[in-house]
Amino acid sequence: MIHRLKSILFISLVLLFSCSGPSKEQQEKLDTQAQLEKDLEMYKYVWERFFEGDTSIVNDKYFAEDVVVVTDQGDLVGVEAVKNFYLNYFLGFSDAEFTIVDAFGQGDKIVKYWNFKGVHTGDFFGIPASGNKLDLSGTTLVSIKDGKISREQDFFDMMSLLNQLQQTSGDVTVDAQNQGVL
Repeated sequence: MIHRLKSILFISLVLLFSCSGPSKEQQEKLDTQAQLEKDLEMYKYVWERFFEGDTSIVNDKYFAEDVVVVTDQGDLVGVEAVKNFYLNYFLGFSDAEFTIVDAFGQGDKIVKYWNFKGVHTGDFFGIPASGNKLDLSGTTLVSIKDGKISREQDFFDMMSLLNQLQQTSGDVTVDAQNQGVL
């Protein structure tokens, strides 16, 4: 009987303390994870809408006023500069397909693995239209601040991009993802 009372008391204490909810540290981790999931959802939504043709989605609702895109030509700062930069992809290619293959993050950082396909039918960062197909994969490092995109830096194989755009005949695919190498 005493053993049973001790068991009931122990179970009651466990239930009492477990019902008090997560600790402050646990709650902070839960809040951080919830914010990251919200940021990932917003980020994917913005770029899917942009490449569906809604270029107005690049605005101060989703981008920090002083958003930065890091390029090899120097940093581009501000929402309009970011929109104009990414318009090169949208306007330089017909039949454009932009796919977010995967996106994940930690804290206020997101890593996006993407694939871009299209037919080079317009000026693209000064490269005149070639009519060639492009199939390019890359990664973007993203920083989020106060629920808005504050910084992006793209990484991809520039030689693959140039080879595909400047080829003179046939379809060239230099990207490792499409060769089964990854």
